[in-house]
Amino acid sequence: MGEPGDVEILGSKEYEARYGEHREPSPLSIDRVNELFSEFLMAVARPKRADPDGSRDLAKRLRDHLGAAPTDRPVVKAAYASFELPNVHLALERWFAADGRTHELIGMRGAQHHGELTLGDIIDAADRYDRFVVGAVDYAQLPVSPDTELACVSCGFYLGTDGEERFVVLLRGPQDEYGRNKVEVEVLATDKEFGDRVLAEVDVLVREYNVFRGQVLSFEGSEFGHGLGPFRFHRRPGLTRADIVLPAGLLERVERQVVGVARRREQLRAAGQHLRRGLLLYGPPGTGKTHTIRYLLSHLPQFTVVILSGESISAIGPACSLARMLQPALVVLEDCDLIAEARDYGGGEQPLLFQVLNEMDGLGDDADVAFLLTTNRADLLEPALVQRPGRVDLAVEIPLPDAEGRAALLALYGGGVGLGREITDEVVARTEGTTASFTKELVRRSVLIAAERESARTEARDVREALDELLSDRDRLTRRLLGVRGARDIEDEEWTLEERTEDERTED
Repeated sequence: MGEPGDVEILGSKEYEARYGEHREPSPLSIDRVNELFSEFLMAVARPKRADPDGSRDLAKRLRDHLGAAPTDRPVVKAAYASFELPNVHLALERWFAADGRTHELIGMRGAQHHGELTLGDIIDAADRYDRFVVGAVDYAQLPVSPDTELACVSCGFYLGTDGEERFVVLLRGPQDEYGRNKVEVEVLATDKEFGDRVLAEVDVLVREYNVFRGQVLSFEGSEFGHGLGPFRFHRRPGLTRADIVLPAGLLERVERQVVGVARRREQLRAAGQHLRRGLLLYGPPGTGKTHTIRYLLSHLPQFTVVILSGESISAIGPACSLARMLQPALVVLEDCDLIAEARDYGGGEQPLLFQVLNEMDGLGDDADVAFLLTTNRADLLEPALVQRPGRVDLAVEIPLPDAEGRAALLALYGGGVGLGREITDEVVARTEGTTASFTKELVRRSVLIAAERESARTEARDVREALDELLSDRDRLTRRLLGVRGARDIEDEEWTLEERTEDERTED
């Protein structure tokens, strides 16, 4: 024998010689061994649950609640857009809160991995294969206002009663990672008519108590690259007439088209006039198109506002559906020139802008919905608008500010700085062709320069230094980003384009 812990390896003959006389014959027959092995495989494939009363058996819980096998009941279903989960969740809560109704909410373990299964599939699998186990209810924390979030059921079974009726409602939210980008509500009840009635009444509540009504919101893209994510909520602006600097009479035209129609909707309807309207604000970048829209939003607090820009403009369909449901509403389409040549995501030949115009045309004349479009390149939009007449009722140019406008902008943005008349006149004289954005940046940079020299007061020299910087060659790109297109900038841009074209010809 070796040291303790050593392993001794014996051949079969050595083992027989050493231990053979002590061996006892096996008491188990081959049939018994097979039987035990089968029981072992069954235990591994279907482990015994630690719930002797069956409380975690989903099929048993449903059967006990319904008083009958759930597979004998019909199932009806309704689907909503992915962003509607808060509204559907709240609608179900309100529906069950009515007198004579009760519910118990339970979850299903591993529910997130079975998004492709219907309620019927789940019940069938739970009953036949003992596949599903009662677990925690799944929740999703979603915004319902700029400052508020709501924990919404994203997968849960409502074991409900309504008088003598006993039924089950399954609510499931979107799960983009598993390919489901919608909200689904399924009702299992004694008869189909009862399930249809539940879904119809819940749908009324979804519309009546919609959390999006009167909000300012924008679509967010899905992080998984398809579908829509939740809304982003924005605070409604609070701009007054004093915050807007535009040529005389221009803002009044815009207000009459948007705010005036809203205020006179009943008179217009009585006269048989349509309420749907389209407004196009065009002009150079930085002149105040978005600022003007923010002013309009400030004066229509009861309107639901959906803002689309960039790639999110492809969500024009859902946006128009929401606007139709929650009217009065505004649909804001920013920088539409960016999609004038863009093709849709379905691989077709139709520019995305045409889809936008078709959606606008799809709303009825009596829909109290206003479309507000902005563009820096009206020349790109004009061909599409000409081919689809009647979608835009008013096109208004927001021009570069004149001398009077530049002085007013200095007073607006530099009101707290205390600029004197002399420096104001000098700045106005030197900034011909600049934009509102340029003036705003000039004031900000002047205050920063004064702060860097540790002065609590912005002086004329600070304004001059800031203006010299912004008008210098080294800030040429900055000026372009602020919307300034002076003669020198245009000449330089044309020269650069000619040089690049010449280089391309040389390369060819």
